[in-house]
Amino acid sequence: MTNKSIKYGSINNTSELGKLVRAHRKNRNLPLETVSGIANLGTRFLSEFERGKETAEIGKVLKALQTIGLEVIIQPKGSKIITDFEIPIEYKSTKKENDK
Repeated sequence: MTNKSIKYGSINNTSELGKLVRAHRKNRNLPLETVSGIANLGTRFLSEFERGKETAEIGKVLKALQTIGLEVIIQPKGSKIITDFEIPIEYKSTKKENDK
């Protein structure tokens, strides 16, 4: 990941997922403490998850992803249905009021 873009797309291991999540969270200016409070997850869990902890609980991982505005998409390996893409770091996601 460069300082100009975050590479979204296929994830092959927990380390890659953690790095992407950390970059996305920081891009949205969300401190761990804020995500922790909103998602009701511990900062220790979030920190370990972002460092690629392989045994992180899937329910908590999904809650963390949802809280920071990411989603999981499952597709057959090697399929071209959804491709990798990059979004400039300057892109800031905004949540609509009625999406709460």
